[in-house]
Order: sequence, then structure tokens, then C-alpha cells
Amino acid sequence: MTEDQAHRGIGQMLAFLATGARDEAPLSPSPLVDDFWHAFLLHTKAYQEFCAGTLGKFVHHQPGFLDKQEHGGGKALRVRTIDAIAAAGYIVDMEFWPELDIADCSQCHANCHNSPKHA
Repeated sequence: MTEDQAHRGIGQMLAFLATGARDEAPLSPSPLVDDFWHAFLLHTKAYQEFCAGTLGKFVHHQPGFLDKQEHGGGKALRVRTIDAIAAAGYIVDMEFWPELDIADCSQCHANCHNSPKHA
């Protein structure tokens, strides 16, 4: 990953967090954006301070299943997420949301790139 890609990925993760902190509907990061979020979460003090100081509340990382009938599958949830990010005034960099063109899964354990089921 280039330095430019890293900066852009951090930007996508921050846009996702800021949007998710204010949106009532559930949102979901792409696997790439989730990787950036995981890296940030490892710096617990900095993450906690960012959430309190910038977002006004702590944003928990809560992976899991959402009812597909109520929320759509993972792909529908990601479409809703990028629409919400754009509506919040952030730029959506589609390089960090590539699975929207190829997948219809709902979470990391459905044979995605970082799933324990991935061959």
C-alpha cells in the first residue's frame, strides 16, 4: 500500500466513523475500511480520545449479523453506508469499497478475505 492509499484509507475510515456516530440506521464498513478501523482500535487511548473529542460518543466495533429481511444483506448495507457518507458531505473513495461490485455477504465470516473460512 502506498502512503497516498494509506492516507485515503484513514480518511474513509474516519468518514465512516463520523457518519455512523450520527446515523440512526446501522452502517457497515467495507473489509478494507474495517482493517483501518481495527488498526485504530488497537490504539485504545487515542481511539477513545478521538471518539469523545471528535464524535461526542464512543463508537463500538460490534460485528455480527443483522436481520437480512430488515436491513438487506451486506452489499445493501454497504450501499446504504456509502450513501450516508456522501449525504454527510464526505467524499466516497470507491477504491476502499470494492466488494460492492462483487459480493453479497453480510459479515467477515462468510469466506471474505480475512475470514477464518477463507481458503
